[in-house]
Amino acid sequence: MNIRQIMSSPAISVGETETVEVAARTLAQYNIGALPVCNTRGEITGVVTDRDLVTRCLATNKMPAKTTVKEIMTGQVASVRPDTEIGAAAHLMGRLQVRRLPVVENGRLCGMVSLADMAVRDETAVDASDALSDISSNLSAR
Repeated sequence: MNIRQIMSSPAISVGETETVEVAARTLAQYNIGALPVCNTRGEITGVVTDRDLVTRCLATNKMPAKTTVKEIMTGQVASVRPDTEIGAAAHLMGRLQVRRLPVVENGRLCGMVSLADMAVRDETAVDASDALSDISSNLSAR
């Protein structure tokens, strides 16, 4: 089974020049925890999470209405292709300690996949469980 079969598509994203306020409202509107950040060509340039909003904007006294997403996003982003096997994506998530991965095809964002997407299916629940175990054990080792 591959990522295309379980990914959310199209992915909800935000532009790098949008404000943190816009990103926060988008996260709340769609009840999600992460947004891929794209440039004007639709290429992914980063990811911004609800945690980024708190730790890199609010906690540093930046104003959400005047701070761009590009200023607080995580720029180094791992991604997968739609034809990636789910087990390989789960392994990558565990190794990188992330719960979500952007899905990129031909250089452009085409979807998102999360541990939750894997966990709700019987045939991929073990992959999700293994990834979460890796994430949790790596976090507790800090």
